[in-house]
Amino acid sequence: MNYVSTRNKTIKITSSEAILQGLASDGGLFVPEDIPSAGLAEAELISMDQYELTSHVLSKLLDDLDIQAVSAAVENGYKGKFSSEDLTPVVGLGSDSVLELYHGPTSAFKDMALCILPHLIAASCRKNGVKKDILILTATSGDTGKAALAGFADAPQTKVMVFFPAGGVSDIQRLQMITQEGKNVCVCGINGNFDDAQRGVKNVFSNVKSENVELSSANSINIGRLAPQVAYYFKAYADLLRQKKIAWGDKINFVVPTGNFGNILAGYLAKRMGLPVGKLICASNKNDVLTEFISTGKYNRLRPFYQTASPSMDILVSSNLERLLYFASGCDDELVRQLMNDLNEKGSYKVSDELLATIKSDFLCGCASDEESLASIKKVWENFGYLMDPHTAVAYTVLEKIRESSDIPGHTVILSTASPYKFSGAMLEALGSSVPADGFESMEKLNDITKVPVPENLASLKDKKILHKDIINPDEIIPYVQRKAEEKIWVK
Repeated sequence: MNYVSTRNKTIKITSSEAILQGLASDGGLFVPEDIPSAGLAEAELISMDQYELTSHVLSKLLDDLDIQAVSAAVENGYKGKFSSEDLTPVVGLGSDSVLELYHGPTSAFKDMALCILPHLIAASCRKNGVKKDILILTATSGDTGKAALAGFADAPQTKVMVFFPAGGVSDIQRLQMITQEGKNVCVCGINGNFDDAQRGVKNVFSNVKSENVELSSANSINIGRLAPQVAYYFKAYADLLRQKKIAWGDKINFVVPTGNFGNILAGYLAKRMGLPVGKLICASNKNDVLTEFISTGKYNRLRPFYQTASPSMDILVSSNLERLLYFASGCDDELVRQLMNDLNEKGSYKVSDELLATIKSDFLCGCASDEESLASIKKVWENFGYLMDPHTAVAYTVLEKIRESSDIPGHTVILSTASPYKFSGAMLEALGSSVPADGFESMEKLNDITKVPVPENLASLKDKKILHKDIINPDEIIPYVQRKAEEKIWVK
């Protein structure tokens, strides 16, 4: 199966080459030429454990890597790194369910892919005879950065460089990154927002050349990062079958808090691979660019940027929407290229009514303010004894809003993307408590109030040394990467 660029279908490479390249040479994103069927019957789906199911889904999407290499990547990526034996438990919340994706080593859903990606890259290097080091470039709005750093720290034949908005992540997210150990890791703050960091990283691919390294990415622009996320949608369906909350063939809905559109696009791919999905509900915070697009067909990045209580969604340019435009338009690469040019040059684009109708057949949308989301945290805690982080609260709030005006048939699953303890200040505010200035005191206070355990990886941050102190302007990213690419060791 070939992978092609969303902006030029004549650019064709294998899945392992797509993993190594990250971004297409024309700036487009790699997508499978044909989305494969998962080919799973009920008995087979229920009988598989999470390792087998993830390997099965990945082998369909990354078909030029042999199944032994894929299975080894899953086994080595996940084994012994999660706080629960069930990596992604599905728990009840009233008449709905929550898919918990934050039990990995950095307490965020990004672990589900970034624990595996280093092993997929290593397998892809072997497959393609690559001898150079791979430099993994990553822009983060909070969670991807730490998950990438943890996954790639001291991994052979790789270096990882993370850029984050210096004032746009939570205190705990920042500490997770700037205390990261590993000789091959580099963390740098940006005087700007996530979109500045993401744009800078994309520009690096076409402007930085090095004899020492090949460039790739750990953002969801990389298909090797996106593909593992498809698997947990199948796992959620299998869990609901085992729990007898649904019958085989029943369509279920997923509510996904998202800014860069990667997590919900993985659900779309699962649906196209045969998973019985009704609606994919795109939940945004005050940065509601996706809500406006799915509602009106207009995407406009020229709008106010807000820092919110759900910082990982503070994004105005949603990269993975490009992949949806490609598939929903019938793989019209010329259209996608024009839309992306309009976005880059004019700051906005508008799709046809026909294309918008196609998108709306799969997606619903909504947005929630901080006030609404924090109120939902308190409501859910008081009514169900369930503690959800601000991003999950955005999803819950949007679902409640949609239900006020329309019925959504089928069982609904809310994706929970991060531990509440990564945002202890917002959690305390939501529960009506005063917020200590110190983030660790906030974690301790939240634990005293709720008795929900603090993840060990977060509690241990208190004693870690700060190792990364660089902060630069967005226009300095290219020379920064060029200079760093020539250095052999970053953390001594």
